[in-house]
Formats: sequence, structure tokens, C-alpha cells
Amino acid sequence: MSWPWLEKIDHAFARWQLKRCRNINDLRSAARIRMPSPMFHYMDGGAEDEVNLRRSCSSFDDYELLPRNLNDISHIDPSTTILGQAVDIPVFCAPTGMSRLFHHNGELAVSRAAARANTIYTLSTMGTYSIEDVAKVCDGPKWFQIYVFKDRTLVSEFIERCKAANYHAMCLTIDLALTGNRERDLRTGMTIPPKFSLAGWFDFALHPLWSLSYLSTPPFSLANVAHRVATGNDGDVTTLVDYISGQFDRTVTWDDAAFMAQEWGGPFVVKGVLTVHDALRAVDIGAKAIMVSTHGGRQLDHTPAPIDVLAEIVAAVGDRAEVICDGGIRRGTDVLKALALGARAVSLGRGYLFGLGAGGEAGVDKALALLKQEIVRDMALLGCRSIEEITSEHVRRRPRV
Repeated sequence: MSWPWLEKIDHAFARWQLKRCRNINDLRSAARIRMPSPMFHYMDGGAEDEVNLRRSCSSFDDYELLPRNLNDISHIDPSTTILGQAVDIPVFCAPTGMSRLFHHNGELAVSRAAARANTIYTLSTMGTYSIEDVAKVCDGPKWFQIYVFKDRTLVSEFIERCKAANYHAMCLTIDLALTGNRERDLRTGMTIPPKFSLAGWFDFALHPLWSLSYLSTPPFSLANVAHRVATGNDGDVTTLVDYISGQFDRTVTWDDAAFMAQEWGGPFVVKGVLTVHDALRAVDIGAKAIMVSTHGGRQLDHTPAPIDVLAEIVAAVGDRAEVICDGGIRRGTDVLKALALGARAVSLGRGYLFGLGAGGEAGVDKALALLKQEIVRDMALLGCRSIEEITSEHVRRRPRV
């Protein structure tokens, strides 16, 4: 079912909202207005007391930038390379599952926006559009995020499909042997199957643009695994999520990760690293990049903020792998702090999802454009003309009083 009039109204409302957004937190506020409460809190929430979720953002405040003045800053170049791929900004799109919960164009919208920004898009195994669907619409650099599943033939299938679709890198997430205790979702009823209260259902009625857009587009599915369930159930999200949940393997070891890196044969990324121990193990099994990440604060609570362990992991790894800071990025100054502490780049998850929820593809464009504007401005104010000029001399941890 297609309702062109609804698309026009939705776009008009999105344009009106996006004009009022000056930063990533404004996009978050706009997404909260547009989206039903259960979907917004699924995007916005973390595990248990959400201590890590808060610290991942607030810990950037513990670092101060140290500008060098009286430099020629007439030309600022924020471009860099990530795993050999040239990108216009040191920011790329992290994998996020089930993006159609936030806007009906989901991963297609994000991947197209990332390509326009000339940066990397990472598709999640839990994506609502397939490896092939994303490859058709995204002519920019692409990574695929994967887990080590019990059924190793599924892993091999994903690898072969990504090779055929010209994905550049494989990104293994290692911090999800089981799902964290995400209590916000329990309160809102965002469970499988959903258990919405009367107030929750009423909230959908209060957000007609989201609700009608969802109803007017093809049924929600986990597109990369739909063919793996019994015939007749491939549209049943509960069945698909149960299938994936049953594939998470608590027996996985670094030997399994090493085998996967070898089978892929291309650039291999390990995501979910928080310790020097795991960083060194990742390098030993062939990882060319390490993502310092807490899964957006959605797994184990009370772990360190990624920015707080970044420098020690960079020092331990040296030039054996690129290190990426994943988590808590909301400002251009956050990006510069991570780069000064040794990160090759940062990855953005909720930051672009807020844009997606606020205004679909145009909202993701807005999120990436806002960050680029801030990065360029802040580099100039820092006295750095290129990413290579940003060093540890430009940052210090705020002295404790």
C-alpha cells in the first residue's frame, strides 16, 4: 500500500522540524516529538541504571582541548582514511539494529545519507533491509556487522553475500553473548512479542505520521535472516528475533573470531573492546581495526566510558591496528578529543538515529552535516588545518579539584 500524500505531509513536517535543529541533541528532541514513546525509548535507552549510557556522553566533559593560536587556518581539511578508505570526515555510521522502528526507510535512508557525506555505513545483522538491498542504493563504502552464531553456515553465508555485494570490511561484535537487561523496554512493552499497555497503544495514535507511514509500507522483517525460518513465518518478527536470539553462542572464543577473520580474508574489525587485554587479542587474531565500544550502554552497565580507556588501548596497540572510538559522540569537540587521544576516527550510532527518527533520510543528512560543520569550525579554533595535525598536545584530562 502506498500513500503519496502521507509521504508529502511527512516530508513537510520533517523539514519544519529539521530547520529548528542546531545540534545532535536538538535532533533527539525532534525525534521524541515525532516517534511513539516505545520506539523512542528503544532507541534512547540503555541497560539497568544506564550509568554507562550517561557516562559515555558526560565523560567527554572531563577532557579539555588545548588550542594553538596564530596559525594559518584559511583552509581546513577534515578528511582522513579509515582502513584505507578515503572519507570526508573522521566520523562514520555505526551498526544499529532494526532501524525501521525509527523511520520506515530505515537502513536505506541511513546508507544513502552516509554515501552522500562520503563516509562509511555499517549494516547490522539485525537490519530490516538486506545486504543486497543496501548495496543497491548505497554507492559509498560499506561494512557489515556480524556475530559468531551457533550455526557457522549462517556466518559463512553472510561472508559470501558481503563479498558478492562488495562490502569492504567485516565487523565482529564481541560483547553480545546474551542481551543486556534493558529495563526501559520492559517498562514500555518493547519486548518480543510486544506488550504495550493501553497508554502505549494510545501513544501510537498520538503520532499518526509515524504510525500511518509504518502501516503503509511493507511488513517489518529482519531481512538478512528471513529466509532461514520456516516457510510461512518469514514475516513474523517474533519468529525471526527468536531465531537470532537462539543463535547467540556463549561458547565463542578468540579461536572462532580468528577463523572468521581468515574466512573473510579482508579488513576485519572487532567491536566491543574495553580493555588492553581484548585489544591485543583482537590484533593477534588479525583485526585491522578495533572499536572501543560499550554497545551504546545497552549491555553490561557500570563499564568505563569508551573515551576513558581509549588512550591506553591506542598505546598498547600501536600501529598494528586502527582504533575507533564508539559511543557518546554528540559534538564536533567530542570528535576532536577522541582524535587527540589517538583514535583514527569515531563512529556514530544514536547521533544519526536521532536524525532518522526526526526526519528520515533528510534527518541523517542533517546529523552528519551538523557534525561536519562543528568539526571544521572546531579544528580552526584549535589551530589545526588537517586531521594529522591533531595530537595528544591538544588535549588534557581536566584536573580534579
